[in-house]
Order: sequence, then C-alpha cells, then structure tokens
Amino acid sequence: MNHWNDPSLGADERIEALMAEMTQDEKLAQLGSYWSKANVGSGDARVAPIEEALAARSGEAEALAHGIGHLTRPYGTRPLTPEEGRAELVRVQRLLTDTTRLGIPAIAHEECLTGFAAFGATVYPTPLAWAATFDTELVERMGAAIGRDMASVGVHQGLAPVLDVVRDYRWGRVEETLGEDPYLTGLIGTAYVRGVQSEGVIATLKHFAGHAASRGARNHAPVSIGAREMADVILPPFEMAVREGAVGSVMNTYTDQDGVPACADEHLLTTVLREQWGFEGTVVSDYGSIAFLHTMHRVAADEAEAARVALGAGMDVELPNTRCYGGPLAQQLDTGHVAPELLDRAVERVLRQKLRLGLLDADYSPETDAGTGTPVDLDSPANRTLARALAERSVVLLANEGAALPLDGARTPGIALIGPGADDSGTFLGCYSFPNHVLPKHPGHPAGLALPSLREALTTELPDITFTYEQGCAVSGDDRSGLPAAVRAAASADLVLVVVGDRSGMFGNGTSGEGCDAPDLALPGVQAQLVEEVLATGVPVVLLVVSGRPYALGGLAERCAAVVQSFMPGEEGGPALARVLSGRTTPSGKLPVQIPATPGSSPGTYLNPPLGRYSDGISVLDNTPLYPFGHGISYTTFGYEDLRVGHDGRVPTDGFIEISCLVRNTGECAGRETVQLYYDDPVARVARPTQQLAAFGAVDLAPGAAARVSFRVHADQTSYTADASGDGQRIVEPGSLRLMLGSSSGDIRLSADIELTGPRRRVGAERHLSHS
Repeated sequence: MNHWNDPSLGADERIEALMAEMTQDEKLAQLGSYWSKANVGSGDARVAPIEEALAARSGEAEALAHGIGHLTRPYGTRPLTPEEGRAELVRVQRLLTDTTRLGIPAIAHEECLTGFAAFGATVYPTPLAWAATFDTELVERMGAAIGRDMASVGVHQGLAPVLDVVRDYRWGRVEETLGEDPYLTGLIGTAYVRGVQSEGVIATLKHFAGHAASRGARNHAPVSIGAREMADVILPPFEMAVREGAVGSVMNTYTDQDGVPACADEHLLTTVLREQWGFEGTVVSDYGSIAFLHTMHRVAADEAEAARVALGAGMDVELPNTRCYGGPLAQQLDTGHVAPELLDRAVERVLRQKLRLGLLDADYSPETDAGTGTPVDLDSPANRTLARALAERSVVLLANEGAALPLDGARTPGIALIGPGADDSGTFLGCYSFPNHVLPKHPGHPAGLALPSLREALTTELPDITFTYEQGCAVSGDDRSGLPAAVRAAASADLVLVVVGDRSGMFGNGTSGEGCDAPDLALPGVQAQLVEEVLATGVPVVLLVVSGRPYALGGLAERCAAVVQSFMPGEEGGPALARVLSGRTTPSGKLPVQIPATPGSSPGTYLNPPLGRYSDGISVLDNTPLYPFGHGISYTTFGYEDLRVGHDGRVPTDGFIEISCLVRNTGECAGRETVQLYYDDPVARVARPTQQLAAFGAVDLAPGAAARVSFRVHADQTSYTADASGDGQRIVEPGSLRLMLGSSSGDIRLSADIELTGPRRRVGAERHLSHS
C-alpha cells in the first residue's frame, strides 16, 4: 500500500504524499480528459457544438499513458445497455489502474440535464418544467434518483444543473434553464444539487456565467450586460448552489462578458467563485472552451497560450479531450511561462475530489465501482412514478374561461385531437435527453423505453370519449397540406384539443434546444395558422402548448375555451397531461417565464424597473405579457385573507421580515396553491425592479379548507449592488418596502408597507440567501 492510498490517513497527508510522487506528465494528465469512441459526427447528427474541434488527437494508449483526470460520457455517447457500458468503463478504468505507474482511476462524467443521459434511462421533464412546479422537495427527490442511477453504474459526476437566468426567450436553450427569476432558479437548482450529491455524485453548475444573456439571444454570442446586472441577476443562483448546496463542480460559459471570455476571467473564476464564495471544488471547461480562447475568442495566439491563460484564471480540468492541457501546457511550464504552483493548485483540486470519491483508496476496484454483477434498471417503476409526478405538477393551466376543462365525456363525447404534438411523444423530450441527443446518429434504433404519446394516454384515460386524430401540420416547415383535413375533423367534433409547440434538437435540427435560437416568438412553422383555421370553425378549442420556450399566444389564446402550457414534460408527459386534462389531477403549475402577447415585442422578463415596463405615450411597443411570471390557475379557486406583518412593520436592516396570510379553497375540488411573496423597493440608489420574488410556499387544500402560509425573510434578501464600478459591494439600506402576496406577479391579493430601520449595511458572502 502506498502512503497516499491509505484511507486511515488524513486527506491533507495523503494528497501531499501523492503530489510529491507525481511527475509533471502525471500531474498534467490529471487535468485532462478522454472521450473514448467519441463517435464524432457531422451534418444532421452532431451531439456537441463545433464537434469536429473536440475530437481526441491521440489514441487511447497514448492518451492514458500517464493517467487521466476524466473519462467523458462512457454511457452517453452510444446506445449501450448498462452491462455493455459497465464493461467498457471497467476496461478503461482497469487500463488506468493496472498499466499506469500510479494506477489512479478517472472520474467518469455524464450529462444529466433531464435525467441520466444514457440509453434506456428515465427521461424526466426539462428543467423549465422543474421550475414550473415551484417544488424544491420534489426536485430534490428527482436529483437523488438521477444520482443513484448514475452511481449504480460507476458514474462520478453529472453535468447539471443549468443555472443560467433567462434574459431573452428567443435563446435556444431556455428549455434547459430554471426560468427568468434568479431566486427561483437558485432554490430549484440548489435542491437538484443536494439530491444528486446525496448519492455521492458530483453536480456541476453551468454555465458560469451569463450564457443566457447573450446578445440577440444567439448561442455563444457575447454578453452585453453591466456589472450590476451580472451581480444581482446572473450570479445569485450560482452563489446559492455553492454556499447552501456545497456543489462540487462548476463549468464555464462559452461567452465573453465585456470582451473577457469566462474561462480566461480570473476575477470570475478565482476572486468571486473561490475567494468571495468559498468554493472548494473543481472548475471544468465546457467542451472545447479552452481551445476556443485561440480559435473563437482570439485572445490567445495558440493553444499553449490558451492553456496558460485558462490555468491562471482558475480553469482546473479540460473537457472533453485533452488538447491544451497536454503538450501545449507542458511547453509553457518548461519555458517558465507558467509557474509550477499553478499546475499544482489545479492538480490538488482534482485529487481531493478523487479522494472523496474513494478513487484513491487501496481497495478501489473498477468492477465494484461500476456495480458489475448487480442488476440495474435505469428506468424503474419508481423512476417513472417520480417522472410523472413532476410532469403533473409542472402543467400550467393558463386559462379556462370557457370551462372546457376538465374534459367530460358527457358534455363532449367527440373530441378532435389535432396538432403536431398530439401523437408524437418526441415533443415531450428535451434536447439533452438521450433519444434526442444521441439516437439521431443511429436511425431506426429503438428508444429503449416506453414513450406513450398524448393520443395513446388520452384514449386510455378517457375511454368514454371518441378521439378523432389529425396532425394538421408538422412542428416546423411550411407544408399546409394537412390543414383541410384538420379543419374538417374539428368542424364535426364537440370540442377540439389542439397540441402545438416544439420538437427539441441540436443546432438547427429542432425548434428548441442548443443552437436552435429563434428570430421571434411566433409559434414555429404554420402552427399558428392551424390554430386560426380550427378556431374559425366555431367549435370550442382547448389549446395545449408543449414547448421549450414561451411562445406569443396573443390573438389566439383569448379565443380559446382553455389554454394549457407544458414545458417538455418527459417520458411520462402523455399520461401526466391526460390526467390533468381529465381532472384526475388538478393543475398547480406556475409560470417560471412569462407568456408574451406578441412575437416581436422586445422580449423582456418581469424583472423590470418602471422604464422597462409598458407606459402609454412613452413608446408604442407594448411589452405587457399575456400571462405574467408566476401565473397558473386551477380547477378550483383560492381566496387570500387576514394579512399579518410582524414587528408592527418595522424591521432592522439586519433583522427578519415576517409576513403571513390565510389561504382558503373557495371552490368545489381539492387543489394546491403556491403563494408568492414579492417586494418593491420604491426608493433606492439605483433603478430597481418594481417586483422581485422573495419567497414562495405551497398549500394543499380540500374544498372550503383554509391554512395559514407564513414567510420569514431576512432583510439581506433585499440587498442589491450599489456601486458596480467599485468592489461590487451589496447593501441593505433603510427605508420603506412594499410587500405583496399573491397567486402570481400579476395577481397580487394582499400588500403591506414596512420600514427597514437602522443603518445602511454592507453585506457579503455571509448574507442570508433564502427564506424560511
């Protein structure tokens, strides 16, 4: 036994002993990665951005000769059964443990944005759907299930969650985010982190920071926001996941902020992340981003200089293959352009992670690590039940003024089921789900799991209703040949259910997903025309939008009997939607993004100061949303009463704000209401949003029942960056605040003014980040 692989010794002693034994080549190897059988493609079947630039430059034996830091996507690259994937992973780990001088195994990482991205593994709803649940406990349970599945087959790190706060709905990756509010994003994202890491798997925050604020909503485009917006909107979710979630890894964004690429930004990666927030994990590169310092950003003359800049900024590991952190970085070390202390700093971080994972213990076994010989079901009944619960909880009922929902066979025995999403379960899946992300490279290959469509689920759920199906049109394209048949089916029905939205893909092979940025927020293809022509029949219409971003529904939604929004609800989306539409499940989802009224009304989120909101006479462009942030109604109704504010409405600037109200179910069926607390700081040193989410909490109520919902919010949560030109220090200042309780940001039921008293306070990393 070596001194460093003795688990009875302290971590510091073991790491010091191992570092002393390593050569420079062995240290460099720990900062690199290898993508075995990467299956790099082109044309219509790419699985990563600019994939051709990410391929390995050497064969396996050469790449692993001195060890390796990470193995990239051993399960998520090809359709392998769990046993096939295990065998391949064990083979490579054995190669490392048995043939390299030190025998250090690698960290195996995978994508896990909508579940473990492996063949046959459960596909959960997209993150935007998680956010629509406003349910941290349910998301944490999902995270634990995902972590458990990955750990069961030897995966050590997952590349999720995405904590990018949406600034423009046209961005293709909106489906991957947790919406437009930094507080909701932080709470839901941190819950996911806790769940994954509870199973011993490292979660990875991405994309640090500003990816979703790119100019013109274009993928990889520069970010043009000020330091204050970065500090107050973009960074808080990451800080919460670091400080309250103890996340183990962070991945950089591809973008540059004010000309500085993130993986070259020492202030971001070292000063903020480590010195201010206390982050102790590893920073891993988004695929190819270190090389992009040379090829895309042009801030480095070659790959050697790119390696020097990135390592100095705080980038620890290069993914998905070693390009810059191999020979080019060795050359920089040999010529004295990079201090050996910088190399050691990053290597120590990687080794500490491996030590915590048990990879440096003397009794480590690749077979045991991968669970070889133990049966595994990556899409277990328990997983599917959880996936369906998340999908159901995420469905948002936007309108039901015609009382068309829930569906009732006695009232509407014949329903026309129309639209490109009505009988295509692929529309339920996000772009990083294995069927959409990898299987396009394997035409005709089975999905590996049950994916019931809405048509199938409704037929099972409502056997007393006759459903007549017509696709009408595709998700994209201008083929209108199916519209007449759809109109005929609608005209002869008692009710029409029209299902429109997105089909997720990669780099133009979908209407939503990575690289699938939209020019405006009109429904893709001729779907809006389909809805228009169906509405013209005069038959009541229920409009169901299944999408990865919010689409402008003005002019359509107002004429429908009911409108439902679902953000890609995953493999159980069909049954979940059927249960909500039938009334077996009462909808409770809330919008994590606004639904715009018009396609080109300068998309902007609800976090606006007065001049960011529509004001008659100032501009002819009305950006008022059709449905506001937090909106979502039920099959029942809720009343708010008996507002109570603690401490007579006077709270010290270092104290807690206490507020509560009574919520009563005033309808005829049981339901769940998510109460939202917003605040407005009417006089501040900078222009601030007129509404900002401070807390939320759900209550389940039987008809006629009531319950008190209480919030305790520290004054720190009202802090903001007062001086972005200096040290970016946040302050809590005395003065009046308006507190607003409601069912959404646009449906405020109760409000009260309070006074923050005492001195102005400067707050930092010690501040309270979340409510209780």
